[in-house]
This record gives sequence, structure tokens and C-alpha cells, in this order.
Amino acid sequence: MTESIEKPRTPDQLDTITQALNGGMFVHVRRMLQQMRPGDVAWLLESSPSPSRKVLWQLIDPDEYGEILEELSEEVRDGIIRLMAPEKLAAALEDMESDDLAYVLRDLPEQLFNQVLTQMDEQDRQRAQQALSYPEDTAGSIMNTEFITLRADVSIEVVLRYLRLHTELPEGTDTLYVVDQHNRLLGDISLASLVVQDPATRVDDAMDTQVEAIPLTMSDTEVANLFERHDWLSAPVVDDDYRLLGRITIDDVVDIIREEGEHSMMGMAKMDDDEDTFAPVLTSARRRSIWLTVNLGSALLAASVSNMFEETLSQLATLAILMTIVPSMGGIAGNQTLALVIRGMAVGHIGDSNARWLLTKEALVGLFNGLLWAVMVAIVVSLWKGSWEIGLVLATAMFINLSVAGLAGAAIPLVMRKLNIDPALAGSMALTTITDIVGLFSFLGLSTLILLH
Repeated sequence: MTESIEKPRTPDQLDTITQALNGGMFVHVRRMLQQMRPGDVAWLLESSPSPSRKVLWQLIDPDEYGEILEELSEEVRDGIIRLMAPEKLAAALEDMESDDLAYVLRDLPEQLFNQVLTQMDEQDRQRAQQALSYPEDTAGSIMNTEFITLRADVSIEVVLRYLRLHTELPEGTDTLYVVDQHNRLLGDISLASLVVQDPATRVDDAMDTQVEAIPLTMSDTEVANLFERHDWLSAPVVDDDYRLLGRITIDDVVDIIREEGEHSMMGMAKMDDDEDTFAPVLTSARRRSIWLTVNLGSALLAASVSNMFEETLSQLATLAILMTIVPSMGGIAGNQTLALVIRGMAVGHIGDSNARWLLTKEALVGLFNGLLWAVMVAIVVSLWKGSWEIGLVLATAMFINLSVAGLAGAAIPLVMRKLNIDPALAGSMALTTITDIVGLFSFLGLSTLILLH
């Protein structure tokens, strides 16, 4: 009998399940859930409002809880965990790989964390404590400790017999690691290479000794950059003595890359990348109000600059029409540089060795753009308003603000990184404040000096 092909998740599938839930067809929904992969069930939960999630979770096979939990975003996962008794959660975590186990346990409230540990057997408890001992967002925190090691002095035939003793290999196994008696990494041999070797060949003759290992404390972003650069499927993780501690697989790296992308996108809107789309109204409003408050403060700061020149604006109404041009152009130019630098930092292109060169380059780009657009705006405004003085003021202010914007767009993320502040989240607001204040102050200040004196 041929196996049925599972359909991919689609909005239609979501609509079908939602309609079945609303119609009370719970047995039908349970049957549909049983035919879905854990990742698709996680997607379904994230796509459903909170009341529907509670019902769906009750209809899911408890044997699937663990695999679904590790696929959920942090906030949705935390909401689901609140529906579970400690013993149910401990059972769900039983067969998880160590990196996924740490991911789920890390953010549990202390009381629940202790209750779950108490419910675990000794082996799982030790695995959990070991996984949580590594700092978050490092290679140690995302590695898993399920892998196969070999000795260098055995033959390929012995290795193949050893592998046949296993009922299954650790998930994602594409490489076997060769270690010495102290568990120090000597090399590796891929499964593809293993199966074509002469059975009499020794492992040390067949292995690759040029294996590149990942330090335990390397950041997960740097790990993702290495995987992308070298097209790895997996890589070993070692400590300072080159002892093999675990491995990182491509599925973990894909998660990191996706999270980085979501973080940058949501950071532009000053939102948490793990925010639940269907979070309660008050929860969402409270979170967003924090950055709205900060933004209001920066807007009032810029408005106070305009207020300093109230008399100038009252005498020359034309300035009120033109005054938004300078800060707007500065903001766009600065944000172009800001985005470029943040991306460069994310992919590891920018470090201490080339930061000064980058600042110089972006400052020169700002000066060039400032000069170019100053000349253009001077001509346009002079012809439009019939006043070369107003054209001169606007052009000079444009030159100043674009020059400052180019330098600030490069400097802000570099400074924020030194201060351990996330530039994706706060950089745009800082830049906008600078370009608004500098743009308004230079335009209105020059207007006061040149046009009213």
C-alpha cells in the first residue's frame, strides 16, 4: 500500500481546522492533528488565538508534546507551558536533544523549573543541568551531545559492525568524530566516505585531520556565519583543551538565521522578535507603549528646537513649509548607512580592525551626498521661492545634516555594540533624534542669522 503524501501547511488548512473547532468537531480535529508533523502543529498553534490554542493543545497526542514545544516561539511556548502540570512537562522533555532541552528549560520560572527537575529521572536531570551550564547564545548552548565517536586505530570493518549494533543513529548524523583516549578531537570521517572505504583500511588512514572545530564559547551568530561560509551540515564543538563536547547541526543554525532575521525586522518597529501575534490586548499595548513613550520624548526634544525659533517662523511662513525637508533627507541618508552597518556587524564583516576605515568612508559619503543635494536644493528652492537667500540657507543646512547623518549612521551601531545595546532595536530612534535636532537647528538657526539680520 502506498503511503499518503502529507499536505504542506497552508492558510486553507488553518481555516479548515478553525471551522472544525468552531463547529465542535473535536474528534475530526484530533485526527487531523495526528496526521500533521510537529513543526506544522507548532505553526498552527502560533497562528491561532489564545482560546483556540488551549483547545488544540488538549487534542494533541501527549507523545508529541516535546517535539512541538521545541518548535514554538518563546512567548507562545511559555503560554502553552502554563497549561501543563510539572509532571506532564517533565515527560514531554524526556527524549529531547540537549540543546532543545536547554532552550525550553532556560526561561521557565524558578519554581516551575525546580518542580520539573524533580519530576525528571537522574539521567535527564544531569543532561538538563549540563546543557544549562553554558551561557545563552553561545555554541555550548545550541550544541547537542548525541554523537558517535571512533578510535583511530580500528579498521573500517570494525566501525561498520559497531554502527550496525545501533537501532538508529543520532538525528542529523552525517559525520563520525575520531578522538583519543582523553576525548580530544583528532579528525572526522563522513558517512559518505565511510561506506566506500576498503573495510581493511584503518580509521586514521581514512579520516580527515583538517577538521575545523567550533570553540565552546563562540557566539551563535559567529557559528551561523561559519556554517554559511563553509556550507557545513554539522560541526564539532570543543573546549580549550580540544576535548569534544558536542556538535552543532544545520537545523540549529537555520533557527539562528531565522531568529536574526526576525529580530532585525521587528527591531525596526521597536518590537520583540518573539512577540506573540495573538497576545492579549493589554499585554501588547503595554509592551508597545514603552517605545512609544521613548519616541514621544525624542519628538518633544526635536519640537523644542523648533520652539526656540518661534519668532523666526512667525516672521517667515515660508520656512514652515520647507523646514521638514532637511530632517527628512538626513533621516533617510542616515538610515541607509545604519542598515548597512548593522547588516555588516551581523554577518561578521565589521570589527575593531576596520571600524575606523568604515567611519571615514561613511563620513566622506555623507559629505559628498551633502554637497550634491545642497547644490540641487539650492537651485530648486531659489527658482521656486524666488529667493537665493532661502536657497542658500536650505542648502547649507542640508549639507550639514547629511554630513552628520552619514557619520552618525555608522557610529551609532558601533558605539551601541561597545555598550552592549542592541543597535537593531535602538539605533534607528537614536539616529532619527540626531538628524531631527541637527536638521532643524541648522536650518532655523541659519534662517535667523541670514534672513532676519
